[in-house]
Amino acid sequence: MGDLKARETPSRRFPEAPQSVAEARRFVRAALDGVAPDVVDTAQLLVSELVTNAVLHARTEVEVSAHVEENTVRVRVGDRRPDRGLVPQKYSPYAGTGQGLALVEQLASRHGVAVGEAGKTVWFELRPEAAPRQRNGWETPAPPSGPGGKTVTLIDVPAALYRASQQHRHVLLREAALAMAAGHDLGVTADDLAVAQDTSNVITACVTAALRQQGAEAEMGSLPLSVPPGAEPPLRTLRTVLDLAEEAARGERLLALPSLPRHRAFQQWLLDQIVGQLTGAAPTAWTVMPQEPGTGPSALVPWDADQVRASRVATVATDERNRIVAANGPAADMLGWHEDDLVGLPLTTLVPEHLRKRHLAGFFSLLLSGESRILGRSVPLPALHHDGHLIPVRLFIQTQETADGRTVFVAQLAPRAAAPGPSSRPPGRVRPAAPQESGPLSPWATPQAVGDAGRSRADTSALGRLALLADAGAALSNSPNLDEGLRRVGGLLTQQLADWCAVDLFTEDSRVERVSIVQRSPHGPWPEEYGGRLPPVSDSARGPLARALRGAGPLLLSGPPPPGQVTSPLDAHYVGLFRVMGANSAVVAPLRVRREVIGVLTVARRGRGRPFTEEDLPLVDDLVRNLALGVDNARLHQQTRNIAERLQRSLLPVLPEVEHLELAARYAASSATAQVGGDWYDSFVVPNGDTALVIGDVTGHNLDAAIAMSQLRSMLRGIAVDRQEPPETVLRRLDLANHSLYREATATCIYGLLKGPTDGLWELVHSSAGHLPPLLISADGRTRYLEDGAGLLLGVDPDARRPRASDALPARSTVLLYTDGLIERRGEPLDHAMDRLRRHAAALAREPLDTLCDELLIRLGADSDDDIAVLAARPTRPD
Repeated sequence: MGDLKARETPSRRFPEAPQSVAEARRFVRAALDGVAPDVVDTAQLLVSELVTNAVLHARTEVEVSAHVEENTVRVRVGDRRPDRGLVPQKYSPYAGTGQGLALVEQLASRHGVAVGEAGKTVWFELRPEAAPRQRNGWETPAPPSGPGGKTVTLIDVPAALYRASQQHRHVLLREAALAMAAGHDLGVTADDLAVAQDTSNVITACVTAALRQQGAEAEMGSLPLSVPPGAEPPLRTLRTVLDLAEEAARGERLLALPSLPRHRAFQQWLLDQIVGQLTGAAPTAWTVMPQEPGTGPSALVPWDADQVRASRVATVATDERNRIVAANGPAADMLGWHEDDLVGLPLTTLVPEHLRKRHLAGFFSLLLSGESRILGRSVPLPALHHDGHLIPVRLFIQTQETADGRTVFVAQLAPRAAAPGPSSRPPGRVRPAAPQESGPLSPWATPQAVGDAGRSRADTSALGRLALLADAGAALSNSPNLDEGLRRVGGLLTQQLADWCAVDLFTEDSRVERVSIVQRSPHGPWPEEYGGRLPPVSDSARGPLARALRGAGPLLLSGPPPPGQVTSPLDAHYVGLFRVMGANSAVVAPLRVRREVIGVLTVARRGRGRPFTEEDLPLVDDLVRNLALGVDNARLHQQTRNIAERLQRSLLPVLPEVEHLELAARYAASSATAQVGGDWYDSFVVPNGDTALVIGDVTGHNLDAAIAMSQLRSMLRGIAVDRQEPPETVLRRLDLANHSLYREATATCIYGLLKGPTDGLWELVHSSAGHLPPLLISADGRTRYLEDGAGLLLGVDPDARRPRASDALPARSTVLLYTDGLIERRGEPLDHAMDRLRRHAAALAREPLDTLCDELLIRLGADSDDDIAVLAARPTRPD
């Protein structure tokens, strides 16, 4: 790099303006003329960052000096705000802001700050022959306070979410300042922007101090903030400025993306909590805040890839570039990939071709507008298998923050027809239930930590026992699925009874699977290799787990199982779990129902706390009785649902291939209930060459409805093919047969015949039994409902006269048949729902039929509490 000659100390003052940054860089290059280029480049970079900080935060004249002394480059950047202390940010390398002081710390040989009465000066040194050696960081000033200041408490603050929202707050304010300096009107005065920036820095200093006291390892906790007096009006100004900056970002008037829904909701909660508590309101925890879909506080710990890999649910995670960063075995199995091969691929690899344009538009719309239609919602759509075929799934997406403040999009894929079966995952993979509220996301089963002072462990009073039993029963019965229910029960047990617990259940093939591990401490050991499928219960197994699986217990253990008693792989596996988790005592109890053991509950205590004793066994015995009954009920319920779904899907036909006619159909079970309905569609060619279109809905949402649907479908097919009569006659015969054979079954149905073109137009002859009218969509986007031909629903009066209607279908027009689950919403007038369908269908008039059907399900079928069936037909012009 060459020797540096001593020279004079040039300095220059720059105005409070963004252009001063570029001018300061040019000044430093000129002042260091003759110095090695890499040293000059580093000096320019660091000066650029420090002058930017001074312009944005000090907002005074900036003085820069640069000179060479004793083979060392010395640079000083001063401002006129000694009261404005430095606020170093601990942002990740991926952050777009907050890197200035960190860069100085990393690249300078020495650095520091000098504060005097008239101003402060940040300085650094660069030595060509020496690598940067100072790594002791910057002195972080104490948060501003004084007489009259108050303390507010932020309860249940996820550290990763706070870092992400703070980072974005600083980006918005920085970009707003630069835009206003360039002459853009954002609806903010310069004074208000200055107040907002100062207030934001005060909040950062307060929270940084609170986090430092809490400890760097804390992932979530309550933060007491010392807020300076008179902070309420500036905080309101900050809220207003941030709202206007968000609006400008959504309008693409800033070089910054708007906040994602979850970050925006957290920022609003943060400011509302500080302002509210300053005015006397009680604190409200972030974890209990009601949120819109996609903004709920479901994931409270930082995300990492192990969470996805350990999940029992098919899960894929992507970054902000729409690339897959993690996938697990269930997802890979479902989609026909190896999980490692998926990582690094664009998510569009799993999106059908006809939906890729829509996916990319929606993803970038989320980033550019901060608004999403599918975050936090259950959306029916197809996924693309590796071999090219489509898999009907329901997609549930939420955002989660990494420890360094980045955002990850975590998507779960649930097949729309799930059959129960033995686990296909290998042993030694932890698959704990996810700690969620509105939908599964993170697989770590770590309940919220409870302080020792507030934790009522082993309340042995009669009232305490009853409360624990009632809470455990409610947690299991009110959960959307068995995994989530067991996680919630584990959370209760580790708060009130034990330090950790595990649930092992027999599968259908008589194997044993560890379905849940929950521990009290969020920083405790994690037994990744001791979850999932367990070794078989062999004849040589003699340990406590094997004994309990055979019906013995509850068994009281005064410590971990002795290694000397290990006589089988199952025993060794159980000893390994205790070795990792630790225990001074445990209770192992079988889950019995209908004179059969279905699993085992293990509850354990560790450390120096009170061990389990004989007095605790009756409480654990009562717990496992309730737990066994709940598990059995949940399994029976899911088996019934799976049978109904498989029956329902097995009856969905393969659509016929008809010359000059396109057909497409979709079916999606309810996302909001644990039951299936009687929706169905059908299409077939009758012997005279006409194409039959059928859609219907049997009353009810259970296995009986699915069975009644299959019977009606079969009868209608037989009558239509055998008789080849007009639609109204076929429906009358169907109603008569239904009334004779199944008197209590009622249903709606449309039966139509599409007649091929003789003069260039297709004709739809149809009759409706109480069903919603078909929608005719012209190629130019005009729509109308075909309301003629409407009659009574099936099962009311089999002798009633049924009308018939005929409608011409021009080429490239589309006739859409659908069930009420697509459009109806609780509490909404039907007219509004039908108007909404018309608008969406008109916008999709020129799209391929597959795209039209999938888009309607995505736009209208998300979170539907009813089954959905859709059938679309479109005549084409002869070649």
